[in-house]
Amino acid sequence: MPEFVKIVEVGPRDGLQNEKKIVPTHIKVELIRKLCASGLQVVEATSFVSPKWVPQLSDAKEVLHAIKSLQGSKFPVLTPNVKGFQAALDAGARDVAVFAAASESFSKANINCTISESLERYKQVCDLAKQHGISVRGYISCVVGCPIEGPVPPHKVGYVAGELYRMGCNEISLGDTIGVGTPGTLVPMLEAVMSVVPVENLAVHMHDTYGQALSNILVALQMGVSTVDSSVSGLGGCPYAKGASGNVATEDVIYLLNGLGVSTNVDLSLVLAAGEFISQHLGRQSGSKTAVALGKSSRCEHSKI
Repeated sequence: MPEFVKIVEVGPRDGLQNEKKIVPTHIKVELIRKLCASGLQVVEATSFVSPKWVPQLSDAKEVLHAIKSLQGSKFPVLTPNVKGFQAALDAGARDVAVFAAASESFSKANINCTISESLERYKQVCDLAKQHGISVRGYISCVVGCPIEGPVPPHKVGYVAGELYRMGCNEISLGDTIGVGTPGTLVPMLEAVMSVVPVENLAVHMHDTYGQALSNILVALQMGVSTVDSSVSGLGGCPYAKGASGNVATEDVIYLLNGLGVSTNVDLSLVLAAGEFISQHLGRQSGSKTAVALGKSSRCEHSKI
């Protein structure tokens, strides 16, 4: 079990991108400020993709400009190609991310190209990033299962991870996009990836569609992974399972790690406050079980007085 775990907060980008109602720029900025104040080292800020495909993040340049003075955290942005990378660079980004898939069908459906074609694009992004001293994170989706193909063989995940690592991605985030993974399916996938990428360069990005996210995270920690992606208030549902939860909640991950005695340098109370802030704006209850439980405890205690 690692002594310290780095949490990568993905709420402002991955969490909000599928919200149908546009979230005002100042709300996104305030959410990022609150998350940064909690001690989170990495807060995924936004995405430089076409506004046609992701209108929610069409204010990427404005968001980056508004948070440029914040200290103590990194703010990576998603860049799907060289054009997106250049836009991010012009906006002042110092950390970027690329997004591949371990499933051929999902790659074609999600980013309209084959796995091979996507890797060619990202090699160009990585080469440019090196020239400008910018770090690149590589995401891999469907590392356990695909909504189109079903189960994904571990060797396919290992192949994509190895290619991203060789081209210069300093961190590879392994995403269970539809949340079908269990410890039994996660272990062979992680073993395949660890055979080509050092464990210190790996992160897990678990979805909680079937309630398995925390179990999977615990297994990954036991195998030596020390970076975990999560989303404040559980922002970001699973688009492939109507009504199902998506990203694991940051509050729940911190509660788990606190209980294990693993350091994060993140103040849970401040993350809870950030989650309450965005949940109130969105007009719905937090997707964090920890936030809901603590809220119920508070109400119960007040009722006793």
